[in-house]
Amino acid sequence: MQDKIGFEEHFNLPQFDHELPPYENPQRMIEIRRQLLDLADERLGEMDASGIGYSLLSLTAPGLQAVTDPAVAVTLARQVNDALAEIVAANPTRYGGMATLPLQDPQAAIAELERCATQLRFPGVMVNGFTDTPDGKGLYYDHERYLPFWETAESLGVPVYLHPRNPLPANAGIYEGHPELMGAVWEFTVETATHALRLFTSGLFDRFPDLKLILGHFGETLPPFMWRIEHRLSVMGDRIKTRKPLREYLQANLYVTTSRNFHTPALNNALTELGVDHVLFSSDYPYESMRAAAEWFDHADISENDRLKIGRTNAMDLFPNLPQKIGNPAE
Repeated sequence: MQDKIGFEEHFNLPQFDHELPPYENPQRMIEIRRQLLDLADERLGEMDASGIGYSLLSLTAPGLQAVTDPAVAVTLARQVNDALAEIVAANPTRYGGMATLPLQDPQAAIAELERCATQLRFPGVMVNGFTDTPDGKGLYYDHERYLPFWETAESLGVPVYLHPRNPLPANAGIYEGHPELMGAVWEFTVETATHALRLFTSGLFDRFPDLKLILGHFGETLPPFMWRIEHRLSVMGDRIKTRKPLREYLQANLYVTTSRNFHTPALNNALTELGVDHVLFSSDYPYESMRAAAEWFDHADISENDRLKIGRTNAMDLFPNLPQKIGNPAE
């Protein structure tokens, strides 16, 4: 399929390169770090070879969420978004931007979100998990201090992509002695699924029913476990903070991507649980191969109508600021 749209496609800036955690083995990380900084011929060539017409770029994790000083985070967010806007302006039919926000300061994050959506015309937001704090406890976004931020995201119609990161050191004891389970193998999934469930069970989507949340990797295990989680929540009595069953929120407010999970049974499960309109293509480049993502997706045993929706038109419906013309102008 040609002219697919991907939006878990990462980049980096030189000032963050030295802080990038070792997500892969050392040799692979050398290559990934180089590819994250490349926004020219190699990346565009990979997009062309994979039939990806347009990529929404996002700052790689942990990015701004690892900054503990709110004032520094506010300054860096503006610098990152301005740099990304220049990248997009240089190649507007191939690249778009996912805003980076200083959630260390919710009011500053709102101002930057408004600037990114209305002035820079970024279609969405990428948040790399919880935000660090000087005391090491971290900030999760179900806290009431973030309600005005979520209200703004809803009013602007801007989807928020909750991307994984490593857990707080205080929460990582379960992995002690098992480094093979860290990162994308398992640690990311547990951290991000739990954070997402905090949002869904907090009553957030009762307050903001049009808010849109995106999770990668087919929803970080939430769709296949939806029935069990909802079933056990149903016996919690006065602990429940939501007005409706969990399934209704996931089916209305959750969107999932194919990023780094190129497995047709997982795709079919997402289609069954969420519906085709809530599934979108992505590769997770450069941590994953665009060509591998495209080869699997282009030949997955689904209908051509579903392939078109997942590969392109769902993204165009979801993101309000995509340009009218996207893809390789040479085609």
